[in-house]
Amino acid sequence: MKLTEVFEREPVALQDLADDNSQVTLNDLRKTRLTLRQLNKLRKMNDIRAYEQKEKLKLVRAQYSPPPQPIA
Repeated sequence: MKLTEVFEREPVALQDLADDNSQVTLNDLRKTRLTLRQLNKLRKMNDIRAYEQKEKLKLVRAQYSPPPQPIA
């Protein structure tokens, strides 16, 4: 767990409880299948995570880069 997760709220709309039909009962014998809507949602979420990771990496590189050398 990250420290920022304690103070910041969860991002809105990452999980839609109305679309969550993953509760399996004992009588369910068929394998669940992903719909195109679910696949598109997963793809978009993955793209967002990749973008956020790149932005975070930019900030880390800027933070830990060596200071610029003074021109003498």
